[in-house]
Amino acid sequence: MDERNTLATSPQAPFREGGNTGGRRENLLRTGLREASEEHPSTYVVQDRSNQDELARLRLQDQMTTSSMGGVLPEQPDPMLFRRVLDVGCGTGGWLIEAARTFPTMHLLVGVDVSRTFVEDARAQARAAQVSDRVEFHVMDALRMLEFPAGFFDLVNLRAGMSWLRTWDWRKLLQEVRRVTRVGGTVRVTEFEVVPQSTSPALTRLCTLFVQALYHAGHLFAPESSGITCQLAALLARHGFEQIQTRVFTPISRAGTPEGQGLMETIRLGGHTFAPFLEKWTRLPADYEALCQQALTEMQQPAFVATGRLLTTWGSKSGAPEDDPQWRDR
Repeated sequence: MDERNTLATSPQAPFREGGNTGGRRENLLRTGLREASEEHPSTYVVQDRSNQDELARLRLQDQMTTSSMGGVLPEQPDPMLFRRVLDVGCGTGGWLIEAARTFPTMHLLVGVDVSRTFVEDARAQARAAQVSDRVEFHVMDALRMLEFPAGFFDLVNLRAGMSWLRTWDWRKLLQEVRRVTRVGGTVRVTEFEVVPQSTSPALTRLCTLFVQALYHAGHLFAPESSGITCQLAALLARHGFEQIQTRVFTPISRAGTPEGQGLMETIRLGGHTFAPFLEKWTRLPADYEALCQQALTEMQQPAFVATGRLLTTWGSKSGAPEDDPQWRDR
């Protein structure tokens, strides 16, 4: 069975052997043309998703997050069990591409994002990494529906979802995630606390502004740095996942190190791309541009250090195998 062709062109159809392969490929081409013609509305914190600074920031954030966690799946005891993988809100595709490079046993890796711009960039990154034979990206609004068969994926990943999920969106999304995960499959969610502990007062002030905006826009459950991480385990438990576990990561960035340089660059890029969101949802200070520059200056001081906090929470889908529409195919 050619899972890649069937999935890409008719994600809601039953999985069968055979069929008109040529027709499926033609349908895929039509789908690709439709995707290229429009950019869907989004709840993402940066509305101008064609902004090249935001694309660069997302790529860098992906790299830094994976590096600081020690890999794409550091908490999983046996990643070789995951053959079909879905990344929801995949952005520019960094996590999924690195997963494909790290685990050759993953034979189908699918990323979805509402942004056509992000998906096109992710496809280009996958081609450059020479993993396009196993990795595919699709424009899809996960807040409406994940257009895949029930019980299809072994692992569903969601990282930095608070950048586009409001508190009231989690229920619908996790219901969809549970539906497309096989019985016994794993769902993992990774979020970061917004304000790192640092020696830079300007950086702290900037990040605190972001917390305020995220809360007012409905992206945080509480007006504090841990306004999303404090709820992850409860959210998974509430929506039908079991054997829930968590792991904390504390990335440290110091002046003069690759981590410190990466953090500086994300602040430099984010200062521009997040400004409209901050202006909409909180009172942007008159000295905002000077504040951004001051943060960059303080981060170059020899004594600068910032300690972040990332939380990964994961659980398994409960149920009997016979309840899973895909269980006979495994």
